[in-house]
Amino acid sequence: MSTLWQRIAQAQAGADYATTYAARFRRLAERGQDVHGEAALVTQLVDPPARVLDAGCGTGRIAVRLTELGYDVVGVDVDASMLAVARAEAPGLDWREADLATLDLGETFDLVLLAGNIVPLLEPGTLAAVAERLAAHTAPGGRVVCGFGLDAAHLPGDCPVTPLADVDAAFAAAGLGVGDRLATWEGDAYDGGGYVVTLHGRSADGV
Repeated sequence: MSTLWQRIAQAQAGADYATTYAARFRRLAERGQDVHGEAALVTQLVDPPARVLDAGCGTGRIAVRLTELGYDVVGVDVDASMLAVARAEAPGLDWREADLATLDLGETFDLVLLAGNIVPLLEPGTLAAVAERLAAHTAPGGRVVCGFGLDAAHLPGDCPVTPLADVDAAFAAAGLGVGDRLATWEGDAYDGGGYVVTLHGRSADGV
């Protein structure tokens, strides 16, 4: 059965959406646009060779860049077609097919990253389970960083809005406190707009 993301992606870009998605970012980079804002923010939060979990890695754009910068990265996605593109472009990286709601890698990371509207594209009713699983994969003192839209202008297709308060509550229940909020991956202060980057932290003692 297809996921919410797959249904939206197929409606927008057809059956070969994974290749189309990767090609779009390549074109942007070729035109001189910076497509590495997420990786740049990671460099402000943890130093290489920190361990990073790219949760919902898609075609691997961010994981590849972080690896180039010296980070130890694992990329996870539930979408086999997106992972196929990632593996073809960077076969030496650690790519794993898994559902974030049942994720069990048996290891922890200094930073867990959810970019690309992963949060609102989660399957309905799974936010709490995903938050719990991500918390279980966050090392003591580590962070979970999520970037996502809060209105239709910042979301793909008919993706539903996930209220920021619901995200905060889910991560708090999983043991991750609310930290800074940003308006962009470049670090602009959040002012209540339609896109947010949230930082959730695990205490240094892991409690």
